Amino acid sequence: MSANLHFSDLDPAQAVVDAIVPAGEPWLQKIAKGQIFRIVDLEGNQAVDTLFFNADDPEEHYSLTHTIQAQGALYLSLGSVLMSSEGRPMLTIVADTCGRHDTLGGACSCESNTVRYALEKRAMHSCRDSFMAAIANSPYGLHKRDIASNINFFMNVPVTPEGGLTFEDGVSAPGKYVEMRAEMDVVVLISNCPQLNNPCNAYNPTPVRCLVWNPA
Repeated sequence: MSANLHFSDLDPAQAVVDAIVPAGEPWLQKIAKGQIFRIVDLEGNQAVDTLFFNADDPEEHYSLTHTIQAQGALYLSLGSVLMSSEGRPMLTIVADTCGRHDTLGGACSCESNTVRYALEKRAMHSCRDSFMAAIANSPYGLHKRDIASNINFFMNVPVTPEGGLTFEDGVSAPGKYVEMRAEMDVVVLISNCPQLNNPCNAYNPTPVRCLVWNPA
């Protein structure tokens, strides 16, 4: 077994939240400090665009720059601590059977689809659309300005020697999962990516499963 992989012994039957998020749909959930949160890639190679917010102050959110600086690494894996925009730990990855998750690729949008692919792709559903739909009537006080850089769980975005990004086939497989312990009360916002233009979803968006357990 690779050193950066670790399995969990938590029983899904004991989860206090167990939700299937269809392909292309958003999911919004509060997770209390100490709870364990798992995302399961049910069919493999599904990109799960994810944002985290301080549940008590949504202006404090997951920070790409603080997280990369704290880890000294571009990719997330077992033991990675997701840092906030205030430089505080938000969640820690405590189990991971995939081994690497993207921090740089961002969320697809009508604008990025147009720039990367073609003008006729502009109308395609995107993660940005899903984020906006989820917060439209959010009870957590989230607004458009709160949507910052996100994590792409299970997504493979290598960095080239020249410093560019490439979007490649995923490194995940059916049943792979990542599990995190909340270090503060957080709100998680997911867009289960509908992307059809690059291989992040194997050109076939599929559902994922989200589970939450109370502390032991």
